[in-house]
Amino acid sequence: QVQLVESGGGLVQAGGSLRLSCAASGLTFGSYTMLWHRQPPGKEREFVASVSRNLAETTLYAESVKGRFTISRDNAKNTVYLQMNNLKPEDTAVYVCNARGRVPNNEHWGQGIQVTVSS
Repeated sequence: QVQLVESGGGLVQAGGSLRLSCAASGLTFGSYTMLWHRQPPGKEREFVASVSRNLAETTLYAESVKGRFTISRDNAKNTVYLQMNNLKPEDTAVYVCNARGRVPNNEHWGQGIQVTVSS
């Protein structure tokens, strides 16, 4: 059974930092592109960042987080991270980890974790 478990969320003041982790089990972690999404209160879920499964570990970011957030993965630990710096109140959301395989519809989701940034 595949599990993605997020940790590291919480309440932080604007300008602060948090590091989210997503620990994966039950899958061949290195074969999956890993993504972070978020859902702000009252809004649709949106893409935040991704890191590819290939050796290059290509990263992509939403424009709103470029230069502030960094995604990385540790294949030995089956874990993907999201380092979030210079947080803003508009970063407040439930952050969700997503594993996307090579085959369409082969993907898995975490439960999500709350990040709240106070002004």
